[in-house]
Amino acid sequence: MESLFFEATKATPLIDFNVNKKTLVLKGQSYPENAFKFYDPVFLRIENYLSTSPAEIRVDIRLSYVNTSSSKCIMMLLEKLEEAFKRGVNVQLNWYCDMENESEVECAEEFQEDISFPFKIIPELEKGSND
Repeated sequence: MESLFFEATKATPLIDFNVNKKTLVLKGQSYPENAFKFYDPVFLRIENYLSTSPAEIRVDIRLSYVNTSSSKCIMMLLEKLEEAFKRGVNVQLNWYCDMENESEVECAEEFQEDISFPFKIIPELEKGSND
């Protein structure tokens, strides 16, 4: 199974699904013209990965802005992960937020309410930090 990588653009996040590391990273902003078309390859690759009965997957999300259609796609992704979690896959999600950006934090909290697998909201490191 191949990994998946999309560079970030102004309207789309970086997508880095590394099969060997068992990680999925979404980073940037998400307001593509057609969110379902943009996220479709991600859904397909994740579904294929999850169909192999993996032991685990870690998801790291750092999205400063998510439009409505992207929110629906992210929820669809989380639902796929939720199903896998209920089948015994160790799913862990880390959602990094600028804690001073209320809408960013609220977005993460709304997603967190809808799932049962481990989901941490983590304050982003301050700009200029060495970490």
